[in-house]
Amino acid sequence: MNRHFRSRRAVGIAAASALALTLTACGGNDAGRGGDAAEGAPSPGITDDSVTLGITTPLSGATAGPGTCTVAGIQAYFGAKNAEGGVEFGDGQTRTVEIEALDDGYDPQQAAANYDQLKNDVFAMTAGLGTPTNRAWRDAAIADEVPQVLIMTGDPLFSDTEQSPWQLGFVPIYQNEGEAFGELLAESGEEHKVAILSQNDDYGEGYVEGFKSAVEGADNIEIVEELTYEATDTSVDAQITELANSGADVFFNAMSITPLVISALQKAQQLNWLPSWFLPSNTSSPGAILQPGGAEAFPGIYSVSFAKAPQSPAFAEDEDVQAYLAALKEYGDYQDPPAFPHCQWSWMVGATLDQAFQEMTEPTRENFMEALRSIEGYQAPLMLEGTSVTTTEDNQPAVSTVNVQKYNGQGYDTVESFG
Repeated sequence: MNRHFRSRRAVGIAAASALALTLTACGGNDAGRGGDAAEGAPSPGITDDSVTLGITTPLSGATAGPGTCTVAGIQAYFGAKNAEGGVEFGDGQTRTVEIEALDDGYDPQQAAANYDQLKNDVFAMTAGLGTPTNRAWRDAAIADEVPQVLIMTGDPLFSDTEQSPWQLGFVPIYQNEGEAFGELLAESGEEHKVAILSQNDDYGEGYVEGFKSAVEGADNIEIVEELTYEATDTSVDAQITELANSGADVFFNAMSITPLVISALQKAQQLNWLPSWFLPSNTSSPGAILQPGGAEAFPGIYSVSFAKAPQSPAFAEDEDVQAYLAALKEYGDYQDPPAFPHCQWSWMVGATLDQAFQEMTEPTRENFMEALRSIEGYQAPLMLEGTSVTTTEDNQPAVSTVNVQKYNGQGYDTVESFG
């Protein structure tokens, strides 16, 4: 039986500054830009024939790998749907879905500029990666009443329904991931010393908060040292060296920058410090991070997931995985299975949007948000058993359940206990 946890509260690259990916030829978005002055009038970005979605995400720089995946998965999903004739909406119209994606390089200022460029041409913003980058234009989206939904950040702010009805996160919040690992560790019954390295922002703080809440009161767990790093840092060697002297046998590493995770794995081995590791779901890729970092040297690498991994032999014949990989190859410009889970996540985003579109009875952003907020227990393609999409709960992202997994040298296996 899988172990599930519920949150208590997250290709091709063109120019470094802007990349637009269009799934289908578009004609006449202006026909759908009558604004919202009249009740029921079409919102910007939607016509009787098409709907356009916007994405701002890192397509260059250190986070280009996962960022590119956030476009590729949804591009592949709707590329396949468009090839079949499009999506049948609840108002009786069948529409193709177009994607306009711009590169923000994980820079908040550029992300805000991208939003300004897209907001009058798209029906909704979706899928983009990053907490600081999504936060950079959140207030503007609220003021403009533009949906900012199913985005790739575990920041609880984006699922705070009291503050705004226009936002909704997709992935489990950071606290949920940290809590899941903390509970697994505390319930091991064995004494463990833990060292923590976290990103010095809301991302890192959220993971650590969730972890600490789960181990609080656990007599067998001792946090012996805690350090931070900046997302702009080019090395964490000094922090790893200091933590290696702590005597910790478990390393809780809340890090979002791919090259730094790889170098941290390598530096720990150079120092002959071989603890068990916990890594966030967005920086735990076997092919892109663990294998280059030599993760096999450690007694255990743990993370969490809610998505089937195409690289896993357990899913080699899975129909969902096969359909996903075929579409990703044809429409997402990936010839091989992607190294990052964000491709799977954005494929699920596409499927979730599809569900909302099917329930829309009016071509308006308001009606879209009502439809999106009505999804309960939806088993999106590629979801692991026991996880689902539910958007009806206040202050929760679309996905709030995860499975704890342990690296097996090629992929991950779901586990019930630590060790």
